[in-house]
Amino acid sequence: MWRTAAASLTAAGIACAAAPAAEQLQAIAPGVRIFGAHLGGLTLEPARTRIEGALDRPIHIVYRGETISVSPTELGAHARIDSALRSALSARAHSRVGLRVDYSEDAVARYVEDLAQRFGRPPRPAKVVGANAHGPVIRDGKVGLAVEQRTLRAALVQEISTGARRPLVLLMDAVQPKRTAERIGPVVVINRATNTLKLYSARRLVHTFHVATGQYAYPTPSGLFDIVRKAENPTWTPPSSPWAAGASPIPPGPGNPLGTRWMGLTAPGVGIHGTPNDASIGYSESHGCIRMHIPEAEWLFQHVAVGTPVVIL
Repeated sequence: MWRTAAASLTAAGIACAAAPAAEQLQAIAPGVRIFGAHLGGLTLEPARTRIEGALDRPIHIVYRGETISVSPTELGAHARIDSALRSALSARAHSRVGLRVDYSEDAVARYVEDLAQRFGRPPRPAKVVGANAHGPVIRDGKVGLAVEQRTLRAALVQEISTGARRPLVLLMDAVQPKRTAERIGPVVVINRATNTLKLYSARRLVHTFHVATGQYAYPTPSGLFDIVRKAENPTWTPPSSPWAAGASPIPPGPGNPLGTRWMGLTAPGVGIHGTPNDASIGYSESHGCIRMHIPEAEWLFQHVAVGTPVVIL
């Protein structure tokens, strides 16, 4: 989209329509200015050269000690200077003659968007990175930066239209992360040594459960995981493991090894679930999963979500 500003820029200077010889030799009155260029005493062609020089001056943007320069022609700026020069020939001494400047609104927007991509910095959300005896270890979020695009577009248009070439300051807005350490939500910490599962709200302990973890031959993996699937009344499907060879799927209902709730982790084949085998709770008895009493698994199911981090120590 093209816009016309109050005073106009030339891409390469459009040739003056054939002017009478008298006009070509006529000098402009003293003190006459167009687009900030002093034209007093000049004839048409030297005056044109001076105006084009004023129009072609780059625009400078400063950010943290770095100067970024852009040519007005890159922003689609161009002008017809013929009529302005003719007005200058008939202008009184010390007059200021207007010059229309056209620019590309799309080119300005694209340039500003490029600067936003180059200098903007997205916020970094808080993240669980581990756990210790005191609970989850959370790396706090980091504030991002975003270019004030509307302000910069307006400032560029102002420089294009007036011929001013004062350095522009690239203004930034702070962008707060959506997820901070205090708002990170539920975190599950499982300790294989004590066979406990603790639910935290960020760093605040909410509840502690006794659980069963993997036996020596089929240990529960340690590390940082996420809950990736939740299922009510799941069907147990035999895994491709020697201990399940020849077993058949078990539908929901009494005796289902998964109880009534399944919370699958990013660790393949591993999840948190209920168990009808209450006697295993508190021991290393499972084939890698984390078993809970069925009512407790149902409670936990309501307090976690897909994406909840799970730290296994």
